[in-house]
Amino acid sequence: MTTATITIGTIAALASLVCWALFFGGVWRMIRTIAQGQKDTTRIFPIWPRFKQMMIEFIAHTRMAKFRTVGWAHWLVMVGFLLGALLWFEAYGQVFDPEFHWPLFGDTFAWHLLDEILGLGTVIGVLVLIVIRQLNHPRVPERLSRFSGSNFGAAYFVEIVVLLEGLGMVFVKAGKIATYGHAHAGSDFFTMQVAKLLPASAIMVSIFALIKLMSGMIWLAVVGRNINWGVAWHRFSAFFNIYFKREADGGVALGAAKPMMSAGKVLDMESADPDVDAFGAGKIEDFSWKGWLDFSTCTECGRCQSQCPAWNTGKPLSPKLLIMSLRDHGQAKAPYLLAGGKKDLGGDEVGLVDADGNVLQDKLDAIPESARLEAERKLVGESEGATGAVIDTETLWSCTSCGACVEQCPVDIEHVDHIIDMRRYQVLIESDFPSELAGLFKNLENKGNPWGQNSKDRTKWIDEMDIEIPVFGQDVESFEGFEYLFWVGCAGAYEDRAKKTTKAVAELLDIAAVDFLVLGEGETCTGDSARRAGNEFLFQMLAQQNIEMLGEVFATAPQQKKKIVVTCAHCFNALGNEYPQVGGKYEVVHHTQLLNRLIRDKRLIPVAEVNEDITYHDPCFLGRHNKVYDAPRELMAASGAKLKEMPRHGERSMCCGAGGARMWMEESIGKRINIDRVDEALSTNPKKVATGCPFCKVMLSDGVTAQTSGTEQEGKVEVVDVSQLILEAVKRGAPEIKRGGRFLGAASLGLSAPTIEPEAKPAEKKEPEPAKASAPAATDTKEKPAADKPKVGGGLGIGGGAKKPGGGAPKPGGAAKKPGGGAPRPGAAKAAEPEAPAAEETAAAPAKGLSIGGGAKRPGAPKPGGAAKKPGGAKPAAEATPADTETTEATATASDTATEEAADKPAAPVKGLAIGGGAKRPGAPKPGGAAKKPGAAAKKAAPEADSGPATDEAPATEEATVTEEAPATEEAQVDDKPAVPVKGLAIGGKAKRPGAPKPGAKAKAPATETKSEPEPESEPEPETETETETAQATPEPAEAAPEATAEPEAPAEPAVPVKGLAMGGRAKRPGAPKAAVKAESKPDPEPEAEAEAEADAEPEPEAPAEPEAKPEAEAKAEVASESAPEEPATNGSGPADAATLTETGTSKAKGFGIAAGKKRPGNR
Repeated sequence: MTTATITIGTIAALASLVCWALFFGGVWRMIRTIAQGQKDTTRIFPIWPRFKQMMIEFIAHTRMAKFRTVGWAHWLVMVGFLLGALLWFEAYGQVFDPEFHWPLFGDTFAWHLLDEILGLGTVIGVLVLIVIRQLNHPRVPERLSRFSGSNFGAAYFVEIVVLLEGLGMVFVKAGKIATYGHAHAGSDFFTMQVAKLLPASAIMVSIFALIKLMSGMIWLAVVGRNINWGVAWHRFSAFFNIYFKREADGGVALGAAKPMMSAGKVLDMESADPDVDAFGAGKIEDFSWKGWLDFSTCTECGRCQSQCPAWNTGKPLSPKLLIMSLRDHGQAKAPYLLAGGKKDLGGDEVGLVDADGNVLQDKLDAIPESARLEAERKLVGESEGATGAVIDTETLWSCTSCGACVEQCPVDIEHVDHIIDMRRYQVLIESDFPSELAGLFKNLENKGNPWGQNSKDRTKWIDEMDIEIPVFGQDVESFEGFEYLFWVGCAGAYEDRAKKTTKAVAELLDIAAVDFLVLGEGETCTGDSARRAGNEFLFQMLAQQNIEMLGEVFATAPQQKKKIVVTCAHCFNALGNEYPQVGGKYEVVHHTQLLNRLIRDKRLIPVAEVNEDITYHDPCFLGRHNKVYDAPRELMAASGAKLKEMPRHGERSMCCGAGGARMWMEESIGKRINIDRVDEALSTNPKKVATGCPFCKVMLSDGVTAQTSGTEQEGKVEVVDVSQLILEAVKRGAPEIKRGGRFLGAASLGLSAPTIEPEAKPAEKKEPEPAKASAPAATDTKEKPAADKPKVGGGLGIGGGAKKPGGGAPKPGGAAKKPGGGAPRPGAAKAAEPEAPAAEETAAAPAKGLSIGGGAKRPGAPKPGGAAKKPGGAKPAAEATPADTETTEATATASDTATEEAADKPAAPVKGLAIGGGAKRPGAPKPGGAAKKPGAAAKKAAPEADSGPATDEAPATEEATVTEEAPATEEAQVDDKPAVPVKGLAIGGKAKRPGAPKPGAKAKAPATETKSEPEPESEPEPETETETETAQATPEPAEAAPEATAEPEAPAEPAVPVKGLAMGGRAKRPGAPKAAVKAESKPDPEPEAEAEAEADAEPEPEAPAEPEAKPEAEAKAEVASESAPEEPATNGSGPADAATLTETGTSKAKGFGIAAGKKRPGNR
């Protein structure tokens, strides 16, 4: 120790006192500023899990390591700063005495080694970070830099100080070695080499120590004066920010949105008071203290910005800049808040006032002018000018709430929660939100779904399935015996592309014998879009409605049995993470997780590899928000698909642009997010783009269409759900698929064509015998064994012995209808055989509304297999099941030209879905229903007073042997009065109208007869191999003879026009009690036994079936469509697109009546 060193030491000590004072002054100001936020007592406990997670993130650097190079470099700098503090404080002694070291351990080998590593590590680490910052500098182009908008002055200052600190550690040690020796090759391997370049000088050692000490002191002073330098303050605040994160288990703030809180308590919208409680964040002081801590901790590293889909596509939103703006605004306004200033909703001063409410101007004037001006600024609004809003409106509404910013933030800032809080205030208090959201909120509130569709339409997809799916409240009244509730979701029920996923999952669960049910009309939107848009009131309303419904479903189920499977990632997140906040706790699994489990358990066995190049898009609310990354990829691997990952996948997956209620908003700034994502997907050159969310599927489908139109890839890239790949792998080429959940009736899937059996005719006043099966020889009357069932083709095509919607399981010996024939349609008679006598039929009533035909089962329709009642309450006759392989997802098959004119009035054009083909029209007798005895109608009461004219035919059992010359071809005798045009629901036949007596009740008025026109010739179906084998037993159809007028049997009152879903025939209204269906007439024998020509091929779900003879009701509708003007369907939600009938058949409705090229949700 010399005079010079003592002087140096004294100067350093005095200077350090000033620096420490400035630093602690900054600490105090920051604490007081953060305390201006709202109370939040949920952030402290439990202590151990929070502390443990903080230490894991600190020591293992798990958050920083997401950027690998930056991760290890920052770890070196962090350790050098924290442990190097011991070396830094050691400099206090070294400026006085160059030989100074800590007692006890300061001269040990371990301490020397630690000094060596810390010095080198700090220098290396900070040099790497400096290089990275320069390589990513926003000089060119600005949008590609994550540092765009960051405070470069503060960053450069911090980097220089850290570099000086590291060099100080190295050179102080090297100077001591050069002056005093005592080097060890094991602990001083680098500094001993530097020491060879330095002279032996004690003063030099003290100067090096002074530089090391004073660089740190200057840093403390400067940082203390600039508490908005997050790049410096995060060294202290990051520990607290990580500890106080939202999730008690230490998880990131993803999944559920933060509950809306005020004054430390969660708000219940039924009891909240906007005059007292803070509805979201309308002012900076409305954020909680944790929000203020978030703002102060931001390091301005820009990782959130680099991952943000809005920023990367030219939108004004940068999560980093948003947090920085809130931080700067809060700290600038803090003096006003600390002085007691406060404004009400109208902007008037209510804080600095006297007892009479007069403003205390002297206290107000004592506040710095800059703080008073800052207090006048709006939090959200137009941001132009110095007095503009802090956050621009476009910035706030650009967020997709994908969570990429939260996932990437190294200090656990909760960006999405803050954005949702600001949206809540704008929606609930200001009523200032994008105009598109007004329609969304209205539809959710009035209709319970974003599209504004009727709840009765939620079960339409069931009509298009070849399996029966139990609906709670209609088919079953209890969850007992079931394993899962299948939550279909709004998109899965209404959106055509999403319905493919719904049907694929349902079929896979059926194949795996998983007992499940659906809610049907009882299901309501989970409210995800409402909550992400800031409408907390609407979310809580929808959530409570669903929780009440689920409470009924799970009333008898223990907690561990409350299992829900969902296909929508947004429903998955809402039900599993957000509903517990409002009282609903369930076990929720995504369909990819359940299907993956079923494959592992060998309940689903892929038999045919997809063997195509596929890329996978991780849905944000499945991946980042819920960490489900492996299950979808394992499913794709099981299907045999070749996965080609996009550059951004997994936790860095790019958003599709539909989250945060952006699905329902226009995107008018910058590049469309879905287009950007599709460009990345197409860069992998895939055959299919797979995903696990219906919103993603819609956005990606639209993007693929837009980006491939007019290119070589047009029509070659398909967007599918993962479940569709598994269904293809499970079914394609399989010789037989065993089905059968508890309510899903066993069925088999085969590749052979079905065996065609003739229809049976009714017996007279005795129990009918089972129908005899037709053989290749026409005179063969041997009964077919029960095991010889027809097989069903692939896909959703219904055929063979497979159970058709609305049809019972095939019975041994039951008469089979020709494929595509289905049950007779209301008002339509079959073409007569050459020797067959003509029968009468009534004119078809114009079908309005949905006009569902085909093989589809209407929601709530009677279960398959219900036999028709015999007059006088006789036992039901034998059932006959149709073998309809041509019913597809659109359930429309019409390509021939067979038509028939009604007696008095042509049939109106079919509206709605326009389902045709041989499918069962709602209200038609169920396949398998026995026909009434001849003449029974005269002895029995007529149909119910509210039902339409009796126009339906029913399959009948046959008692006699079928021969070549005389097939049994009696036609039904029906009433002859022209049908009254039916409006709205168009319930005809013997369907029970709302409030009408059940089927079987006596009619109020006699029926009148109807006279029909002669039937035109019906063109035969192209023969298949099976038809060739049975040609002798199936004569070609001939022109039908004119129908004779039947004597009136039982007069009936004309049908009263009603409005609604246009349900016809004997269809049971959804929710109405079930009843056996009466068959009024004997059907004509089929013109030709049609075999399943496409049994081996798996049809596309929406592709039209092979041409076949049109049922006459559909033919009449087609004729009328060319002459009669179309009328809008009235389903309660506005006009719908009418189905277009052309020469090639009925057109399929795409989406929700959105024409090709028109805007779908999420499109400009």
